[in-house]
Amino acid sequence: MAATILAEGEHCLSGVPHLRDVATMGRLIANLGAGFHLENNEAILDCSRIGNFEAPYDLVSTMRASVLVLGPLVARLGKAKVSLPGGCAIGARPINLHLMGLEKMGASIKLDSGYVIAKAGRLRGASIYFDMPTVTGTENIMMAASLAEGTTLIENAAREPEVVDLADALISMGARIRGAGSGIIEIEGVPRLKPLKHSIIPDRIETGTFMTIAGITGGEITIKNCRLEHLDALVNKLKDAGIGFRSVKGGVRVKGPERLKAVNTKTMPYPGFPTDMQAQFMAMMCIADGTSVISEKIFENRFMHVAELRRMGADITIEGGAATVRGVRRLNGAPLMATDLRASASLIVAALAAEGETTIKRIYHLDRGYERIEDKLRKLGADITREKE
Repeated sequence: MAATILAEGEHCLSGVPHLRDVATMGRLIANLGAGFHLENNEAILDCSRIGNFEAPYDLVSTMRASVLVLGPLVARLGKAKVSLPGGCAIGARPINLHLMGLEKMGASIKLDSGYVIAKAGRLRGASIYFDMPTVTGTENIMMAASLAEGTTLIENAAREPEVVDLADALISMGARIRGAGSGIIEIEGVPRLKPLKHSIIPDRIETGTFMTIAGITGGEITIKNCRLEHLDALVNKLKDAGIGFRSVKGGVRVKGPERLKAVNTKTMPYPGFPTDMQAQFMAMMCIADGTSVISEKIFENRFMHVAELRRMGADITIEGGAATVRGVRRLNGAPLMATDLRASASLIVAALAAEGETTIKRIYHLDRGYERIEDKLRKLGADITREKE
């Protein structure tokens, strides 16, 4: 969606879920002067009249990915004023690497009253090295470099499937990009880009969440329209835990075991185990045979779901960036409070296997990343309802 800012005209994106974050990005891009309409999972964005270059606090503060408008605005308008981003409270996620990259490309950057103010003539190609892989940083620079003068080289780039999907979208607009999916991405800037028509890849984290649901309940479900090649690290760990996988027409059949086996895991940048699956995997390990150690290496504050899982009877201790989970025979339903997007999902995973009734409050987090999850779960036989607080 942010990439549509780069080109005048009407853009069409298909496979777009009805999520709170999609609505937030739609309002943000409309605030910049674009038209935005989402219906039947197809988004139409008309970016012919983008003239406003400010992304205000009230929109950006709710979603960190809003910072992705920074690169496209500077590339197209030569200036941007973007509020420092918010999102889930799972730890410090600074955008210093985004700003370093834009500065190397010739932008002047200053911070003023919680806003990033960037100005440039036409950006220039540059060699940019990230001290650590950053998904949104790689994407921001890749978009900005598509309209820059000369060639930009991003080293230690993020390798996530979402980065590759964005590169494919930009290439369809006329961008010249090589190496997406590897640690080195080369972008040769062009004078202008054409409107985008692109189908979004399936959400690998939603796929992974349903895999853990099958695992923890001992259920058997078919997940359609998913790409297992995007989930190698997770699938290998789930197989180690006793979960079975079988390819079927249009998807994959996932079967949970009678009793899960404890498995150690450590979150890593892609292609490692995804940090966005850590909470759901931990919920599963709560009733596995044996003891598992789950190490969080991406975000320093991503164990906030642990206190809630303990309320359900889980035996979890935390030391530093590692959680030791000793499997118990069963979890018990309890009143719970969601703290962030993936924590919300993990509490649902746990509740589906717990004895008794579980109530989860503050589920607005959930709607940022899952489209009508309760409807999908009811189709699988879950006893789940959404109520107004």
